[in-house]
Amino acid sequence: MSRRAVLLFAALGVIWGVPYLLIKVAVREITPATLVFLRCGIGAAILLPIAAARRELRPVLPHWRAVLAFAAAEVAVPFLCLPTAEKSLPSSITGLLVAAVPLAGIPIAWMLGRPPLLGPTGVAGMLLGFAGVGTLVGFDLSSAELGPAALMVLVVVGYALGPAIVGRWLSGVPSLGVVAASLTLNATAYAPAGILQLRTHLGWTPLVAVATLGVVCTGLAFMVAFALIAEVGPVRQTLVTYLNPAVAVVLGVVFLGEAFTWATGAGFVMILGGSWLVLRRPGPSGRYGGAAPLSVRAS
Repeated sequence: MSRRAVLLFAALGVIWGVPYLLIKVAVREITPATLVFLRCGIGAAILLPIAAARRELRPVLPHWRAVLAFAAAEVAVPFLCLPTAEKSLPSSITGLLVAAVPLAGIPIAWMLGRPPLLGPTGVAGMLLGFAGVGTLVGFDLSSAELGPAALMVLVVVGYALGPAIVGRWLSGVPSLGVVAASLTLNATAYAPAGILQLRTHLGWTPLVAVATLGVVCTGLAFMVAFALIAEVGPVRQTLVTYLNPAVAVVLGVVFLGEAFTWATGAGFVMILGGSWLVLRRPGPSGRYGGAAPLSVRAS
């Protein structure tokens, strides 16, 4: 990698590892629906003018059905379920569970008629990754936290389905236009509930958390992601997935006092190790383990 690529990779790894901490802080005073509305609204305010200036919005219009599906899978569902789950779950655990996205991408690829070439190593990786998830759920979570953990399943499936939709139906469509349109659609859809549930008196801490989520972890994050893709390609860009959970765990332990148990450590190693085994061998289309050609996830 070039020096520029390394810097972009490190920046994106941190930027997409920070949201779990910020969401945990924000939901103490802000409802999940309001958080989605504010985050998407800020992100759209940043990306929509840029996409318009680059003339990347008009090519999106003929593909509006796929864009709606992408907006629902990649933004609407995960952006709501993640903060809802974090009202009960530690941010470090949610960060680790989201690391299982490459594992969920395998059955989704099969369902879309694009089966990946896994081989024995890929199958072993899937089993190892799911064992890591089982370790986290079985040893780190109480029975009262199983409901929020189920919401994280929806988050993982959504984040895996979004790129698959891009690869299947939006290949060749300007990525910035797709993301800008998706954020705008979700900001509009969540506006009624988000505005209705918005509290009039909020502390500075949740306001800063929301502003950072919208500006840095959504608007800026996508710009950095696109720059990294241009530098190293879409496949190698997905490797940032391995840095995000580590950042989430460290921030949760240091700033929120969350526990780092043996199950957290073991689950961390197994989930990331399993995902690496799944992604390490490219299929005939150049994708790793059947992943989509563009990763646009923003936790």
